[in-house]
Amino acid sequence: MSASAVEYLGPPPAQRNTKHARIAADLRTHPEVWGVIRRPASLDSAASAARAIREARLPAYSPAGTFEAVARTVTEGNRTEYRVYARYVGAPDSSA
Repeated sequence: MSASAVEYLGPPPAQRNTKHARIAADLRTHPEVWGVIRRPASLDSAASAARAIREARLPAYSPAGTFEAVARTVTEGNRTEYRVYARYVGAPDSSA
């Protein structure tokens, strides 16, 4: 008798527990507080990640405008790193 190469567990959960879902949930518990959520290898990568968060390209950060994010180059001593800072600001103001 051979073992199956497939593991049958039933349908996938409705909510995916992705890295981004966990980050967004954590930021929501600390509204208006900036947090470093990523330290990529380049400033371009940091800027791209920040833009994806601001524009809610990933469902975890929707709707667009709910999160603010920026990329920064930080030098401490002889060490330089690139950081993505993000914070939850709530629903965008629709009265404007």
